[in-house]
Amino acid sequence: MLITHLQLRKLFSKFWEKKGHKLVPPIPLVPKEDPTTLFTGSGMQQLVPNLLGEPHPLGKRLYNIQPAVRAQDVDEVGDNRHTTIFEMMGNWSLGDYFKQEQLEWCWNFFTKDLEIQKNKIYISIFAGTKTVPRDSESATIWKKLGVAENHIFFYGPEKNWWSRAGIPENMPAGEPGGPNSEVFYEFSNMTHNPKFGSKCHPNCDCGRFMEFGNSVFMQYKKEKDGSLSELPKKNVDFGGGLERILAVLMSSPDMFKIDVLLPIIKFSEDLSHTKYKSDENTTRTMRILADHMRSAALIAADGVLPSNKDQGYFLRRLLRKMIRYGKNLGIENNISTSLLPSIVGIFKSVYPQIEKKQTAVQNIFKLEESKFRVTLENARLSVEKAIKKSSNNWAQTAFDLFQSTGYHPELFLEDLKEKNIEIDKRKFNQTYKLIFEKHQNISKKGVDKKFKGGLADTKGQTIKYHTATHLLHQSLFAVLGNDVRQEGSNITTERLRFDFSSSRKPEKKDLEKATKIINQKIKEKLPVEFKIIPKKEALKIGARSFFKEKYPDMVKVYFVGKYSKEFCGGPHVKNTKEIGKLEIFKFEKIGSNLYRIYAR
Repeated sequence: MLITHLQLRKLFSKFWEKKGHKLVPPIPLVPKEDPTTLFTGSGMQQLVPNLLGEPHPLGKRLYNIQPAVRAQDVDEVGDNRHTTIFEMMGNWSLGDYFKQEQLEWCWNFFTKDLEIQKNKIYISIFAGTKTVPRDSESATIWKKLGVAENHIFFYGPEKNWWSRAGIPENMPAGEPGGPNSEVFYEFSNMTHNPKFGSKCHPNCDCGRFMEFGNSVFMQYKKEKDGSLSELPKKNVDFGGGLERILAVLMSSPDMFKIDVLLPIIKFSEDLSHTKYKSDENTTRTMRILADHMRSAALIAADGVLPSNKDQGYFLRRLLRKMIRYGKNLGIENNISTSLLPSIVGIFKSVYPQIEKKQTAVQNIFKLEESKFRVTLENARLSVEKAIKKSSNNWAQTAFDLFQSTGYHPELFLEDLKEKNIEIDKRKFNQTYKLIFEKHQNISKKGVDKKFKGGLADTKGQTIKYHTATHLLHQSLFAVLGNDVRQEGSNITTERLRFDFSSSRKPEKKDLEKATKIINQKIKEKLPVEFKIIPKKEALKIGARSFFKEKYPDMVKVYFVGKYSKEFCGGPHVKNTKEIGKLEIFKFEKIGSNLYRIYAR
């Protein structure tokens, strides 16, 4: 069944709505108030509080299609299936239905609505451990649905268990988790590569199988004594990659032939006058161009600017690697601005901001590319000399190049790979990190931490700061007027950062007045509560919203006494007295009518 990505989105939405599910709007790629991760990494990221027990405004049956970034996959891009950005199609049951309904509905969606051949589908199931039983229930359900026994495989917790901390042994007390059941497609026209093992199976890395759906059954909680107890309310968390499902529907193991990637490949062919499949290096290069350009465009459209820290560093890294690879195909100028229209054409009806911001993004990319091409030219001879002179101390060589020319170590590693110089990448990264720390490169060090990913930080101090941002937001309205708009925030255990727009630049006396108001409200010991109400009603009573985000028809509104009311998912303190005293210790202008406050 050949369908477009737009048709797949409609089929998915229609199916789950018929089953009583409500659409949860996607959150931005840069998650609000989550300092532990650079980007939104999954569809369930915004639902962590709900999976842990908080009620969701839309009820117990939910679905969405969430764009997500896996920064840690950047070095894997170039094969037939890895990308840095992807779209996760998910459905959830929050203490409602469980294994029987979930597996049956997934099977029907895949085999009936999408008409995937049943004999091409394979299943993986949790094999059990000494403390957690084998998931025989899922196996029985799959067999009753018609899955042949020789198409069902059992794996241990490394493959078929989900928790935020990984396998059961790594879960801290209070952490929920459970077994999962994954769905694979077999590309039978591919021959198994024996270097990956004597026998092929669904989790083999040879490429014959592709996982395209995963149902997690969150049914356990880790106790203080190390045991696992059953949750009173069991949840289902399903995720299926839109790109992978489209590849399955094409029966093509090459994911870059689907219609959210192929148009970018076609543009690359036109720019380079080279065919995608002309040779192995060209194929890999064009995949990198397609992936990095798509990710860079969507990240930039979400408001990220190239820089040397955090999300901006990752954006810069994508653009520079793409420019560097473009040179291998003879593309010497304007690769980013030339490829941008292809991404706009693909996604403008799904994510309208990419078309609205096309000119701004184009100007940003043009400037970044022109600066980096100068760096590339300056670095070219230095790289050649460094490779000739190096005595295998590649990490130090890479660092020296970066210090002298701004040539990033990822690109230096690519140079070594092209010259068939093999290195121990793990050792290189460890040594390079030590050198960086020695020279106190704090921004890059912070990115290394965040590339590992993570979920919302709910430590006590960050929860206090979260509530404090609501007080700060409201105090700025009181001091500066009603045209104040929140543009973003970032919270760590050390401080809160609050970005906002205002037609009037705050003076020192304004910030002092806002601080006084906040601390007065803290002293008043105001109760913090939430209500789930219709969005129209929330807007009618004047609840503040983060305007960049989309909100469903039913929303959660947090009330800080009678002083503040704001759209928010939580978590918060129960009373403002828990916050303690707050001070604004830094203020800066970050753009036209845009300002940033740091407080602690």
